Amino acid sequence: MNVKDKVILVTGGAGGLGAAIGKCLAENGAEVYLLDLDEQRGAGIAGEIVNSGGRAHFKKIDLTSEIEWKTVVDDIVALSGRIDVLVNNAGINIRKPIEEMSIDEWQKMMLVNTGSVFLGCKYSIPVMRRQGGGVIINTSSVCGLIGHKYTPEAYTATKGAVTLLTKAVASRYARYGIRCNSIHPSTVLTPLTEVFLQDPERRRERFDEVPLGRLATVEDVAYAVLYLASDEASFINGVSLPIDGGVTCC
Repeated sequence: MNVKDKVILVTGGAGGLGAAIGKCLAENGAEVYLLDLDEQRGAGIAGEIVNSGGRAHFKKIDLTSEIEWKTVVDDIVALSGRIDVLVNNAGINIRKPIEEMSIDEWQKMMLVNTGSVFLGCKYSIPVMRRQGGGVIINTSSVCGLIGHKYTPEAYTATKGAVTLLTKAVASRYARYGIRCNSIHPSTVLTPLTEVFLQDPERRRERFDEVPLGRLATVEDVAYAVLYLASDEASFINGVSLPIDGGVTCC
């Protein structure tokens, strides 16, 4: 799958899933920019990629700040000349049911999970239009397709918003050669999820709901992103791609 020499931005690039996506894209020839607030971890991941022979940069950014998005996009265009792919991967989950969640917690999740996607699209699309095209990949969730009974309502609401924002962007900007798709993982094995999976009941719930009988790995998700970012996916637009072992077909 051809992503050679593409300039690709990955938000949440210091985290488990974002780091795996960045590494996969760099291994396949892309020039990767990891965007995150965690400078130490993000710079470390970029360093690992460079030491392995890839091309990677780290940019510290508050992904909910409009001013910082504009600055980072301007900097990347000045350095690399273009933005071929944006992977909006950053997100949080405050694991409280609706009866226990405060409005401030709800708004925080909306700001991070949908606001960062909005801002990434807002500042990348003009660059992609000028250069004649580009690709946007938004990380939603199985919760962006179904009402998942094990997941807080606020998280599900944010991911549903990402799903339809993706389709809206895909329909409006395809005429400019911009493709926009969303990916929908079920529970992915990362350092963050391993914490709550220490609870035997939660672990049983998550494994039992997957027809394939296992949880997703970061590599499962990274390879899906690699495909959607590649030239081979040039006619894929507005798609909501489950990476869930069959959870959403049950």
